[in-house]
Amino acid sequence: MDVGIYLERIGMIGPLAPDSDSLRKLHVAHLRSVPFENLSIEMREPVRLDDGALFTKIIKQRRGGFCYELNGLFAALLRQIGYEVEMLSAQVMGSAGAYGPAFDHLMLRVNLEEPWLADVGFGDSFSEPLRLHDRTPNHQFGSAYLIEESRDQMILIKKQHGEEGRPQYRFDLKPFEYADFMQMCDFHQTSPTSHFTKGRICTIATSNGRNSISGMQLIVTHDGNREETQMRDRQHLDEVLLSHFGIVLNKEKA
Repeated sequence: MDVGIYLERIGMIGPLAPDSDSLRKLHVAHLRSVPFENLSIEMREPVRLDDGALFTKIIKQRRGGFCYELNGLFAALLRQIGYEVEMLSAQVMGSAGAYGPAFDHLMLRVNLEEPWLADVGFGDSFSEPLRLHDRTPNHQFGSAYLIEESRDQMILIKKQHGEEGRPQYRFDLKPFEYADFMQMCDFHQTSPTSHFTKGRICTIATSNGRNSISGMQLIVTHDGNREETQMRDRQHLDEVLLSHFGIVLNKEKA
């Protein structure tokens, strides 16, 4: 992996030391530069959980991806810089109030003087990494994040102002490899019951909000204000992908 090209992609300047300050900067920069998106699915472009293939797609082709891709490649970058990183399996809380299966989500444990939770592949979630064993709310950009323990698992809670806290996912600390996530990665690419096959998703954090695409709708939030635009056609969609997300799709696959 060419670390210099990766850092250029996310707007960072090296060299970086494997410490908590650099981890925070890398985490924020990644979320503001690399979108969470499922465009490969509608393009029938198989997702390969391999550092080389992910580097080509996300860094060289300036695309995004979903959790297995974004956190997998981010882990590879951190290891190159000198961090000790483990891939963890999480069960995502669904809209019906039930947790999904194991390996539904891939997130990261980064071991420094104390362990940290990193996740650049969950869409609208925490921007800065969280101390894994801190049980106090961490306030970030209008939301509070809290890690609670329940029996032998940990639960990530997100609470927005004036609302009850809601679990985002639960996980334990057993480390895994790419191969362990392949079955669920394939499921999310192909199953009609996966939310990733039900419609177009693309979202990226900004310094004061978020840009998102849901189907043919563009949603821009900034300083708490929300603007929605219905895109007219495929050409309009391509223009928005470039202007708001820096993405140019391979038209032969679209």
